[in-house]
Formats: sequence, C-alpha cells, structure tokens
Amino acid sequence: MKSIQTTFFGQETASRIRWLIVGSFAVVLLLEYSTPPDYVFGYLYIAPILLTNARLNQWRTFQVTLMAAALTMANLWLPTNKAVIASTIASRIIAVMALVVTGVLSSRIRRSEDAIARQKAQLQSQEQLAGMREDFVSTLTHDLKTPLLGAIETIKAFQRGEFGSTTTAQTAVLDTMVRSHRTTLQMVETMLDIYRNDSEGLTLSLQPVDLASLAEAVLATLREMASIRRIHLSLNYGDSDFRRTLWVEGDALQLQRVFANLLTNSINHSPRGGRVEIVLESQPSYQVVKVLDEGQGITPDELPLLFERFYQGHGDRQAKGSGLGLYLTRQIIEAHHGTLWAENRSPQGALFGFRLPTATMPGAVE
Repeated sequence: MKSIQTTFFGQETASRIRWLIVGSFAVVLLLEYSTPPDYVFGYLYIAPILLTNARLNQWRTFQVTLMAAALTMANLWLPTNKAVIASTIASRIIAVMALVVTGVLSSRIRRSEDAIARQKAQLQSQEQLAGMREDFVSTLTHDLKTPLLGAIETIKAFQRGEFGSTTTAQTAVLDTMVRSHRTTLQMVETMLDIYRNDSEGLTLSLQPVDLASLAEAVLATLREMASIRRIHLSLNYGDSDFRRTLWVEGDALQLQRVFANLLTNSINHSPRGGRVEIVLESQPSYQVVKVLDEGQGITPDELPLLFERFYQGHGDRQAKGSGLGLYLTRQIIEAHHGTLWAENRSPQGALFGFRLPTATMPGAVE
C-alpha cells in the first residue's frame, strides 16, 4: 500500500512539473510572438530548462532545450514575414547558444550531483556495515569471556584433584589446555579493549612510572615462554652498564602491555636459540625503549602495515598471533603522546621502539 501511494504521489508531482514547464513556455511565447523580432525574450527559456533538468530526466532536458532553441529562431520569420536585419539574427543566435550551454552544463551538473549522491549513499552504507560488524565482534568477544573463564576454572579443578587423581600425562595435557585457554582469553580481552578504545578512546590513569621497573617485571613473566622456545632474553641500558631509572608520566598497566606485546612479537619472530634484547636509553626530552630480535626482519611492503589492526605479516614466524597486539600497542603509545616505530637491523633482525616524554622523578626538586 505504501509503495502504491509513493508511486501515485511521484506521478502527481511529475505531472505538476510538466504543466509548470508548459506554462513557462506559454508566457515566453506570448512575449516573443507579440513583439517585434528585435526584442529577444528567448533567454527566459533558461528557467524551464533548469526546472526540467532539476525535476525530470536528461532526455526531457534535451527535448526542452531543443524546443526552446527552435522557437527562439522561428520568431525571426513568424508570425510575419517582415525582413530582419543581421544584428537581430546575431542576437537570436547568441540566445540559442546560451540556451544550449545552459542545457549542457545543467545536465553535467545533474550527473555530478547524482554521482556524489551515489557515493555518499555508498559511504553511509559502508559506515553502517562497519558499525554493525564492530558491534557484532564486540558483543561476541564479550560473550566469549564467560565460557572461557568457566573452562579454565574447570581445568584447574581437575588439576587440584577435585574429580580424582590425574596421571603425569594427563597433568601435562591439562597444563597445555590451561595455557591455550588463557591465550584465547587474552586475545578476547585484547579485542574488547581495541574496539572500546576505537569507539570511546583510551582512558589513562597517569602517574610517574619507571620504564626500567616495568621492563624487568615483564621480562620475568615472559622468561618461561621464551625458555620453551629457547629464546634468550636480556635487558641493558645502552652505553651504560649500570641500572637506570627512566621516568615517564604514564599508565603503568597499559605500558606493561606495550612491553608484553613487543616482547611477545619479537619472541614469535625469533628462531630457536635466538636472542631478544630490551635496550633502555634516557635522553633529555624523551625516554626511549627498543626491542631487538634476530629474526628474518621486515619486508619493505610490510613496514607501513605493521601497526594496523589484524595485520599478521608474511614472514617466517615461529608462532602466529592475532594481529592485534601491535595495533593495541599503537593505541596506547599514541594515547601517551609518544612515538612508535619499527625498522630492520643489520645484518639480520628487526627493531621495534617507542619514545615517551620524560617526566620528573618523584621527590625530585625542580
């Protein structure tokens, strides 16, 4: 019913437009043919031409333009056969040219407007689709947390012997299952954080933070994973052999995630027996952190995409990730007004680094 009503009103509007165009022609014809040929009123046909182009289609615009041009020239001889001078003919030719130019330009403008409208509609559709997709992923990842946590707790109950004793082989399998579920849970939480940061922004709890202490804490948590893959982890302070403090104004929890993401990425890229190193450097205005590995390095076409969402690269990795860690790292560093970058090392390996503005050490007198 609604479709029938829309069609009816559309037809009624088109009919009104046609009668308005006919009325405009009648007014101009009255002026043209009731006055001598020296008086050129053909320019007034521009109004119905523009109206036709705006309300009807291109073919109708062409017809109205052609009719207006013909009537403008016909007034040289009709309704009388009075002789006309050359200047009158020239004036009417100029008027015809103006009508033709108006018809052509208005048609081109109409096509451009239609193209812009289509592109705008397409962009809106893509934005709506992207929004729906992100809402779906956010909801899905949120709903996945509960069963994952339940599965982890159930496996822990098996490990504690609440369902009977387990053999050594069963204990090893349960340990593997716990690690796998925890990895999946971490990926789910990372995805939730990323979508939340994109939509709401990253909220930081800022306070003086020592990057050296954070680096040591994260190294301690990742040593087991590195040892399983036979990767040697180390920490040094650039040209100095002594421990330093690198104070920044930051969110300790979020910066800890940055260290964990960069170290995990380097471990995943390193061959067995390789070395992953954190280098801390203190500069007057910035504190600089570099994570170096001995992997295959970064290809030129990968460099611009490393910190994009879900990008995993094409290198020979020891373990595949979700492609979210580096993107989350970028979000965190940018929220701290810092700089994140990556480059190749010589002769082999990659360097991932970030720098953050230096903060005054707590208790220091300015």
